[in-house]
Amino acid sequence: MPDSPTIPGLPPGMPDPEAIFQSWWPIIIALVGGFVYGLRLYFRGARCTSEAKLDGKVAIVTGGNGGIGQYIVEDFAKRGAKVYIAAKNEENADSVVKELRTKTKSEAIFLMKCDLTSKKSIESFVEAFKKKEENLHFLVNNAGVMMAPKNITEDGFEEHLQVNHMGHFYLTHLLFNTLKASVPSRVVNTTAPAYNLGKIDFEDLNFKNREYQASEAYAQSKLAVALFTKEFAKKYPFEDSGVAMTSAIPGVVRTKIHRHMPFQQNGFINLMFTPVLWYLMKHAEDGAQTTIFCCVADALTSVSGYLYKECLRVPYTDIAEGDELQEQMWNESLKLLKIKEFGKTD
Repeated sequence: MPDSPTIPGLPPGMPDPEAIFQSWWPIIIALVGGFVYGLRLYFRGARCTSEAKLDGKVAIVTGGNGGIGQYIVEDFAKRGAKVYIAAKNEENADSVVKELRTKTKSEAIFLMKCDLTSKKSIESFVEAFKKKEENLHFLVNNAGVMMAPKNITEDGFEEHLQVNHMGHFYLTHLLFNTLKASVPSRVVNTTAPAYNLGKIDFEDLNFKNREYQASEAYAQSKLAVALFTKEFAKKYPFEDSGVAMTSAIPGVVRTKIHRHMPFQQNGFINLMFTPVLWYLMKHAEDGAQTTIFCCVADALTSVSGYLYKECLRVPYTDIAEGDELQEQMWNESLKLLKIKEFGKTD
């Protein structure tokens, strides 16, 4: 049997490179690589392409010292806005603000303490903010908690309910007059597809008597956010108030909000899942895009009460469309927060 042909400079038995590239393998590799890359881009989601400038505008972003919120702050600052980060922890304040100011080449980024689990902290934040600013054009209710162990806050609320809904409801209430003085202004609330699985138990909103399930608490809080958006738009239409409110779904994003998920509790499982999650989940910058779109898109200036995902308007599911449930959640929020009339702080 004749020996296999050899190529000068290559060890005997090595395949001919020209023969490889005359086969289907390069085409197959290119197609697979292209498919994998394209699928990754799909998972990253839509991007806000607006080039709108925000010079002279003032914004507040809750949870803006990390995750999705940090990229919202960065985007706003690059557009020329003055941005206030409302954050529970001030530990990393200096480093975050310094990093953002360097990246955006803007000194108009500030961090102020605002713990959404405490009405007193929210009141202190608003008081300090109003001493600095007379206007507020964008309020981004971005901070949140997900799948946390049961915890009742100092105000007596279940943690998911207060951080995701009640705290932001109260913050918006205290800032409503400032928003009205800055028209047109916008409020964007962060919700999640889990709202569709939510059930508002008005007899036991805070899981004091029923068995606590983190998934139920999370879904209930996100449904409350959707109901808040819908009812606000009815009670304070843009034509009268000059304030538009929308809800945004960021998508499945790699941030610390997942720290209570089961796979994060086991080091080995977390290590095994990390490559898969990196591929399937959005980066925080990607998750910020729909919220940014809801704030800067000119077409949304007067649009209120709607839900957005991947920079597109999407319909609410039936569970959030009931007028009676929207009003009941609104009235219950006022009652539990001891608000006589929304926006009236005198």
